[in-house]
Amino acid sequence: MPPLSQSALEQAFNQLWEWCQAQAFAGHDPFDALNSRRFKALPLSDNRVARLVWTQFVKRSPVNFRNIANVPAEKNSKGIALFALASLARHRTSPSVSTEAQTRDLLDQLIEMQLAGWSGPAWGYNFAWQSRFFFAPRGTPTVVPTAFAARALIEAHETFGDQKYLEAARTVCDFFLHDLRRPVDSESELCFSYAPQTDTRIYNASMLAAETLAAVGSKTAEPELSHASTRAAAYVVRQQRADGAWTYGADENQQWVDNFHTAFLLSSLVRIIRYAGDETGLNLHPSLSRGYEYWRTRFFLADGWPKYYDDALYPADAHAAGAAIVTLCDMRNSADAAALAKKIAGWSFDHLRDREGFFYYQKRRFQTVRTPFMRWSQAWMTYALARLIEEKI
Repeated sequence: MPPLSQSALEQAFNQLWEWCQAQAFAGHDPFDALNSRRFKALPLSDNRVARLVWTQFVKRSPVNFRNIANVPAEKNSKGIALFALASLARHRTSPSVSTEAQTRDLLDQLIEMQLAGWSGPAWGYNFAWQSRFFFAPRGTPTVVPTAFAARALIEAHETFGDQKYLEAARTVCDFFLHDLRRPVDSESELCFSYAPQTDTRIYNASMLAAETLAAVGSKTAEPELSHASTRAAAYVVRQQRADGAWTYGADENQQWVDNFHTAFLLSSLVRIIRYAGDETGLNLHPSLSRGYEYWRTRFFLADGWPKYYDDALYPADAHAAGAAIVTLCDMRNSADAAALAKKIAGWSFDHLRDREGFFYYQKRRFQTVRTPFMRWSQAWMTYALARLIEEKI
């Protein structure tokens, strides 16, 4: 398969952007089953096991039951952050009055979606989520959407030179520093919890908080932010396995290794190095190199097929593809990064892209799940294509 041309990427981006815009950037999500009005009316809706079974059934089903179950299509704060990041990349590539207006509108939407009642702005998901370990009600603030919102605000400040975006990103740091628990907190290491009500140690989540602190600290010259970022980076780097991989988290039931959470870790490391440099007091480059080598060689086939887990071929997932392309753009000077990014995009075009321009959820062993999830698939692929076009790799 020949590499995708710049014009093919631009055409695909424009078609996808127009499709998402026509939906007002709102849609369904793999984890939104508990938004079902029919399920909420059942007596079992408050039962932990029932919530877990319903969530997993709807998520795993190759048939989309959401319309039948009355699950509304909604905007998701992380999705809006990703669309804002895509729009920023598009504007940097081809600046215009219209691209600036579109980007600022998405940023305004993102700011309006912040959750009140915390030390600083925070964002959560637009659905309740029941896992095997805890229940997060709708609107629970968590690190991941908050950190991606902060990334969008920081890039908006860098792109437009508008101080209000940096000020907003600075206040996000207060949420991380004052509202999250610290299951690890020593002079040299720090781990931020995934959400205020849990002590769970999720490596990519803590590193995303560190990325925000490093970026803001470099711009506001606040050593306490940079120091907290350094300690958080030190903790995660020291959890890296000898082969270069990171498991999802610290607990025994979190020992899997997957594609996009590894990609998040690598992108955050790149950004911490960029913003903090040698001021961290740590040499992060060896960890980044070992992590990248493991990820590059274990998660992708020769044709660009993006594996979800390091030890299984299926499923191939649009989220994994999009996050991988973004990370490869971040690491564009690393071995094979540019070529692999193009291969993943080409494979996704051939196997996950609909003729209308949107991307399917997953390619599984016996079927392709064609549900067009807005945050999970469209937002990530929009961000990925915008970055590929911007980097011209």
